[in-house]
Amino acid sequence: MSDNTDESEPGSAAMSDGDASGRRKGALSLYGVSVEYGLHTVLWLLAEHPKRPSSRDLAEMQGIPAAMLAKIMPKLEKAGIVSSSDGISGGYALAKPASDVTVLDVVDAIEGDRKLFDCKEVRRGCVLFGGVPPAWSISGICRIHAVMLRAEKQMRVELARTTLADLARGGRPPEFEALVADWFRDRGAARETARIAAVRKGRRSPR
Repeated sequence: MSDNTDESEPGSAAMSDGDASGRRKGALSLYGVSVEYGLHTVLWLLAEHPKRPSSRDLAEMQGIPAAMLAKIMPKLEKAGIVSSSDGISGGYALAKPASDVTVLDVVDAIEGDRKLFDCKEVRRGCVLFGGVPPAWSISGICRIHAVMLRAEKQMRVELARTTLADLARGGRPPEFEALVADWFRDRGAARETARIAAVRKGRRSPR
């Protein structure tokens, strides 16, 4: 649909004072900004649109990088969350009812089922074992890993419990939705005008 650029890595190693919202600037996070962009974008697709909005229009509406959103949307399409149509009047729409799409669906589509913890079996490396850890030290799953697995399971249960319809409930007022529809309609009309002008200019060009 649009040109692609590399996604920025989630978080940053630098820590600084919090911003006005109380959030630490540069704090590391499990999921990157792509998840935030993706979730907000699919919520915009719940609105009534005169035509399918392009990824560029969806990005401009939210004030987020168009090139980055152009890389996120194909992932959502591959997962069956959105559908697209090509061409100058093409764009995106939800591929299924909002009540059938969970937050976990969107997260996994974008992040690829990222794991909370990657156990390296450090328990095997104690110098006193001499390279041959005794059975009692490695029996069963690592207790630290077990805690992380339980935490990950609970996190995924919570993300799967909430749908796009749940997120949208009690959100934007109807009068604002009308403004949204007008904005996207104007953007679509501008693209169509530009397309017609380009066609006419091409016809007048010398061969």
